[in-house]
Amino acid sequence: MIKLYQFPISGNSHKVRLLLNLLKLPHEVINVAGAQGEHKSPAFLAMNPFGQVPVLVDGDVVLRDSQAILFYLAQRYGQGQWFPADAVLGAQVMGWLSVAASEVSRGPGALRLHYLFGRPLDVPAAEKLSADLLTVLNQQLAQADWLVGTQTSIADLAVYSYIALAPQARLDLAPYTHVVQWLHRIQALPGYVGMDGMFPA
Repeated sequence: MIKLYQFPISGNSHKVRLLLNLLKLPHEVINVAGAQGEHKSPAFLAMNPFGQVPVLVDGDVVLRDSQAILFYLAQRYGQGQWFPADAVLGAQVMGWLSVAASEVSRGPGALRLHYLFGRPLDVPAAEKLSADLLTVLNQQLAQADWLVGTQTSIADLAVYSYIALAPQARLDLAPYTHVVQWLHRIQALPGYVGMDGMFPA
C-alpha cells in the first residue's frame, strides 16, 4: 500500500493527499511528529535528506517534493487525466508546478507560516507577491475553468492548497472572483478532501 508521510497542517502534504483521494488509491497516511523533530531523525532522513514532508513510498519507490509526487502519481495512476500527453499542454502544467514551488510558496505559503507560527518575513513583499499572483490566476481563470486545457490537472492541485488556505495567510480572496469560482470547482470534485483553515466551500 502507498504510504504518505506528512504534517497534517502542511499544504504541500494536502495536495498529495488530495490527489490520492481523487484517484481513489488506497493509502496510509503517517503523521510525522514535527514538534519532536521526527523529520530530522536518521530514519526519516534516509527517505528525504532535506528533512521535509511530504514523502511518498510506493513499494520500492521513495519520492520527496510535493510537485514531483503529483507528477509521479499522475503518470503512474492517472490514466492520462491528470497530466496531458500533448507536449505543449504538458509544458504548461510544468510551468504551474514551478509557480507552486516559487510564487505560491513565497507568497501565500510564507504569509501563512508567518501568521500561524511567527516565522520572520518581509510581510509587505510577500503581500505584493501574493497580490500579483492572485491577479495572474484571476486573469487566467477568467478565460478557462482550469489552469491548463479543458480539464483539471495536477497544475490545479499544485496551486490549489495554499490559495485555499488564504484565510490563514490573511489574504482576502473576494476581489478575485474567478479564483473563488475555481476553488469551488475543485472542492466539488468527487473524492475531494480539504483541511482545516481552507476557504469555505
